[in-house]
Amino acid sequence: MELLARVPDGIYIPTKVLAKFHGVPKEYLSKALQCLAAAELIEGTLGPRGGYRIARSPSKISLLDIVEAIEGTKKSFNCQEIRFNNPCLKKEHKDRSTTCTIAKAMYQADEAWRAVLRKTKLSDIISGINNEVPSIIFELSEEWIQNELS
Repeated sequence: MELLARVPDGIYIPTKVLAKFHGVPKEYLSKALQCLAAAELIEGTLGPRGGYRIARSPSKISLLDIVEAIEGTKKSFNCQEIRFNNPCLKKEHKDRSTTCTIAKAMYQADEAWRAVLRKTKLSDIISGINNEVPSIIFELSEEWIQNELS
């Protein structure tokens, strides 16, 4: 997403170029890009100049938007209620109306993780990368992409 946010207006980057740039299989990346497009975080176009570009301002896209577009909104912890498998537990102690201590902690951790992702915008990531990566790398990356698009 960060790379797509840097693409000038009117330019679309093909999946195969993005996959080659990031060193990941095209098929793997293609599925993620389709999910991002379905969530309207990126937009795609077909044809010889086809590919993807960002659909919204990076300040309007949270990391949670990106994660949920690809992974879904389902919680990361799925309690199996194994506490009730205890052969010594009597029927009157099998109260399913309460959440066990482990599940409570896991649900809190999941929400804390989501809260951080929710408040972190793609623009924050871009700013951080801008501060960490030498400008020559951006220039070389842009040149590499232009060569791949030619």
